[in-house]
Amino acid sequence: MKTLKTLIIALLVVAIAPIAQAQTADEIITSYFENTGGMDAWGELEGIKMTATANAQGMEIPVDIIQMKDGRQMVKINLQGQEITQFAFDGETMWTTNFMTGEAEKSDAETTANMKKTAGDFPNPFYNYADRGYQVELLGKETKEGTETYKIKLTQKPTMKDGIEEDNISYHYFDTENMVIISSESEANGQMATNTMSDYQEVDGLYFPFDMGMVGQNITIKEIVLNPEVTDEMFAFPEKK
Repeated sequence: MKTLKTLIIALLVVAIAPIAQAQTADEIITSYFENTGGMDAWGELEGIKMTATANAQGMEIPVDIIQMKDGRQMVKINLQGQEITQFAFDGETMWTTNFMTGEAEKSDAETTANMKKTAGDFPNPFYNYADRGYQVELLGKETKEGTETYKIKLTQKPTMKDGIEEDNISYHYFDTENMVIISSESEANGQMATNTMSDYQEVDGLYFPFDMGMVGQNITIKEIVLNPEVTDEMFAFPEKK
């Protein structure tokens, strides 16, 4: 009888473990938003403009980054006094600037379709993740550069590459003390890309990282403007006249 009772308890623990784990991951994500300004405040945010500098090959390059709640996005750099739109998305069309010719070029259909799938991930994919059809899983604790973190696996909608559907999985590390994201990892072109986030500062009640490492480049934020004034022309593909 004692053996049967022990077996039943063990089965119950196994049965409820996934539920408890999912609740724990959700609690971590909720704490992250609450600690950085509150779910309501993040939900009221309509857009973000970041003025920054990127350190690339010993050069400091001014960068403007705009991300809007409706999916519109733009990254513009200033290279030796010349403003260049590195990429932009107006909700339908994604385009880039050819650095060799200086001409604006529309992205291919597959790249644009992938952009449309993630364009609504504002302010980041964890906000109302379940409503977006995403899944999260707590993988336990892990130390990142001397900091104890919770490691959370995020599964978003699959993307396409060369006509083949691929899983869209990333890993995010939440500081166990402050519950903010300090690092994330995702696979790109067969390699794991790591982004880092630090120096969180308050901007009108919300907290953002002002120091980021992205794809081997260090980006230092100089200013963040919430709900910036934008025009449709800023994101639209510049049609040739």
